[in-house]
Amino acid sequence: MRAFDVSRETVERLELYEQLLIKWQKVQNLVAPNTLGQIWHRHFADSAQLLPYLFTDNEREKVPGDSKTIVDLGSGAGFPGLVLAILLMDRPGFQVHLVEANARKCAFLKDVTRQTGVHVEIHNCRIEVFAIESTIPIIDVVTARALKPLDQLVSLGQFAFETGATGLFLKGKTATDEIEAAKKGWSFKTECFESQTDPLGRIVRIFDVKPRL
Repeated sequence: MRAFDVSRETVERLELYEQLLIKWQKVQNLVAPNTLGQIWHRHFADSAQLLPYLFTDNEREKVPGDSKTIVDLGSGAGFPGLVLAILLMDRPGFQVHLVEANARKCAFLKDVTRQTGVHVEIHNCRIEVFAIESTIPIIDVVTARALKPLDQLVSLGQFAFETGATGLFLKGKTATDEIEAAKKGWSFKTECFESQTDPLGRIVRIFDVKPRL
């Protein structure tokens, strides 16, 4: 519905999310102002397109077939992590962790989760601190959107990759260059998929991540 096919209950939660985003944007810069009129396409649908890639073929080496725990780095206004949490709300066993250093953005995330009833864990801290202090036993997928170049994302997510996590990142037209740059310091397998919301964008999935010696 609107930008993608979801249940009526999910649409209602996303509509509430949209209303809160517009309200909070007046006092806290959450998204680029010129995207406020395109929230469903530029933010919700863009985040939601990761959903099929969370459930992958078991035949693919090192790629989890049934993702249980997602950690979203630098969540900002909740993209993609909070959108995925809303879409996965009725699926048992899933946990979504949002890591965001900005306290005001965390206050916004808490407001959305409270009013929509979606359960997520919000961590108001730097990613480097989360990496040290996290007690999550197994992280299946690390996500991020418009945060850092891929080589820096791999470094930030190393704490999860070293125990077998997959990275799932929304990237722009520089995706190929970023992959090549990241491979100078890291060994990993990768798959790229065309974005459904940006003709120049790519969804980059990396797995079997190891530092180059």
